[in-house]
Amino acid sequence: MSSSATIERPSNVSEALARGRLGVPSVIFFVLSAAAPLTVVAGVVTTGYGVIGVLGIPVAFLAVAAVLALFSVGYVAMARRLANAGAFYAYVSRGLGRPAGVGAAWVALIAYNALQVGLYGAIGAAAEPVLDRLFGVTAAWWLVALVAWAIVAVLGLLRVDINGLVLAALLVAEIAVILVFDLGQLGNPADGQVSFAALAPDNLLVPGVGAVLVLAILGFVGFESAVVFSEESKDPRRTVPLATYLSIAIIAVVYALSSWSMTVAVGPDRIAEQAGEQSVALIFNLAGEHFGDTVVTIGQVLFLTSVLAAMISFHNTTARYTFALGRERVLPAVFGRTSPRTGAPRAASLAQSVLGLVVILLYAVNGWDPVVQLFYWGGTSGGFGVLLLIATTSVAVIVYFARSGSEETLWRRAVAPGLAALALAGIVALAVVNFADLLGVAPDHTLRWGVPVAYVAAALLGVVWALVLRAGRRDTYARIGLGAESTATGVLPDAAAAPERTEARR
Repeated sequence: MSSSATIERPSNVSEALARGRLGVPSVIFFVLSAAAPLTVVAGVVTTGYGVIGVLGIPVAFLAVAAVLALFSVGYVAMARRLANAGAFYAYVSRGLGRPAGVGAAWVALIAYNALQVGLYGAIGAAAEPVLDRLFGVTAAWWLVALVAWAIVAVLGLLRVDINGLVLAALLVAEIAVILVFDLGQLGNPADGQVSFAALAPDNLLVPGVGAVLVLAILGFVGFESAVVFSEESKDPRRTVPLATYLSIAIIAVVYALSSWSMTVAVGPDRIAEQAGEQSVALIFNLAGEHFGDTVVTIGQVLFLTSVLAAMISFHNTTARYTFALGRERVLPAVFGRTSPRTGAPRAASLAQSVLGLVVILLYAVNGWDPVVQLFYWGGTSGGFGVLLLIATTSVAVIVYFARSGSEETLWRRAVAPGLAALALAGIVALAVVNFADLLGVAPDHTLRWGVPVAYVAAALLGVVWALVLRAGRRDTYARIGLGAESTATGVLPDAAAAPERTEARR
């Protein structure tokens, strides 16, 4: 294949996301909404204390934040050169080659769809106390899920900045109530004395640290999505780095503060027992003791909206991954088209909505447990997939800069990504070893190896599909990983970059 390939010129109007609509605050709202702070604090943290029984969860959040900050050094350096809604897919393609990139894309589609669809299983449980307290009624989980599904489906077809405004309103209120809860817990310490025991680093040097670290990294899932919105940002070179670093810092502070303040209010020696007994209700019961029923009601309402906000954010992220693959013809071209009026990835958004509807109806008809078998299994499995993508991308960043001859500093192109890759590889290994514990299933359960093997199979199928494209549709193969460049011109410009020249000949 020559270093340039003629490509049929598509319509730039129908295959371009709306540019310049998102500033730093809007991107941060998307990122933090995907992280779902109140959902993590009320659900993930209490589950960690109750199930794993390790006191060092606050330290684990800080340690994971440090690893992800290291990863982000190379990640955002690459983002300054490649604005692509496909993010991991694009970066792995440009770093490790197109076949590896398509394999990463298949993993990303499974992971983000699992995260988004899994949230429909949580919305009913989140709505139950709110509906009972405010209206004295009880609704089937699937009815609540269908209402949430309709809201998300409609917003997914609107302008991305409208979605950002909705998330802004929900997220500001959500973080405000978390901080109020934290102040109440710190102001009412168990035994009348604030304990700093949970902040001791040696709390991580105990059995179960692997599960705690994996649990902590799952709480950060969503931080990486700033790059997904780079094509719609006002100034991607400034917006993506700022949004990424600020999001990691905000998430780390909120999670560490909240998980520590919980131990202060309950007592470090009693937190595991109380979290095991009260589960998600623990943080709301503590708020009731400190502030009364009205604040509890507000908190429960915001817990509900926290799940809804995460749905909106993950829906937008998933739709943009599908759009990126459709635009480059790795998926059918229809998925790469946007609405001329709103700039939203219309077909990709509708496809995600159809999948969500099918899953809701399937679980409702069969009577499957929406909380454990949909939300918990889906969220944990999806988070594991994102962890695999982060670890792979950290290697891709190193290879990309080594091959491109970039003038980036040694710290940005090799040292920070290298340290992150080593740490992430260790966390992936711990995740695989502890996967049965993470899912809460027996060691011989089908899902214990089923989920990791499914991701490996998806990646291999993606690689095979890329090789099929290279053999039979070389113009499509040449598009892989180029993002907006693949539609901006009718001719692929001398393979776009040095790494692409090498890959194009493979």
